[in-house]
Amino acid sequence: MPEELLIHPDPLRDFRVESLTFLGRTKDVYVLGEGPAVIVMSEIPGIYQLVADFARRLCAEGFTVWMPHMFGEAGRVPSKGYALASMAKACISKEFYAFSANQSSPIVDWLRSLARHAHEQSGGKGVGAIGMCFTGNFAFNLMLEPSVLAPVLSQPSLPLGKKGGMHIAPDELRCIKARLEDEDLTVLGYCFEGDSFCRKERFDDYQAALGDRFKATMLAAKSARPGTGQPPHSVVTRHLIDEDGEPTRAALDEIIAFYNLRLR
Repeated sequence: MPEELLIHPDPLRDFRVESLTFLGRTKDVYVLGEGPAVIVMSEIPGIYQLVADFARRLCAEGFTVWMPHMFGEAGRVPSKGYALASMAKACISKEFYAFSANQSSPIVDWLRSLARHAHEQSGGKGVGAIGMCFTGNFAFNLMLEPSVLAPVLSQPSLPLGKKGGMHIAPDELRCIKARLEDEDLTVLGYCFEGDSFCRKERFDDYQAALGDRFKATMLAAKSARPGTGQPPHSVVTRHLIDEDGEPTRAALDEIIAFYNLRLR
């Protein structure tokens, strides 16, 4: 049985910080590693130890992580109050359309520019991406950027307050569907059964829209790491049991294999 999860402040000193400006907006991006690029988009409340540890794991597997700072205080330990404050701020930000099922958040345009830049800098066949919770859908939206070849949606939670929905404009969805077919690409999705933020209906909507181009994995709630103080939700961070034979470890291994297949 895993020990109780302890999260510590993370100064992120092993990452280099690049202030990048696209479309007139500047954001800090935490960069680490060598090899093909993977855009890692953190969950609420922001970049913290377990998100950074996931990024470090990708770096150890031979990828360059580009991790944009989109909300919260980088490296801070997530508390309930901090998470709620970060969520509230994101929900009213003009960069996010948190409650919309048929619109893409404006920040996605900036992230596509980041993916293009990361590919130019890191090389490889293309770029991988993973979004978590509030950013989960963005990995799919990024596929309008031709360099993005390997999107992973980890417990995608937008639109908030709705069981289903894909959080993307219909014309963008049509373009991505055509690209998936033309280039023989796939999209991976992961969540826990019973997750109140990412319900089965959301994955059903992706499946209905994309068919066998969407590879969904719903993990049993009992496979989540205990002792976190939260219901099963965060597949590759808070609720990951990083041990052989564990379903969450199998999901992590599958994601890494997906990036190796598509990007090398």
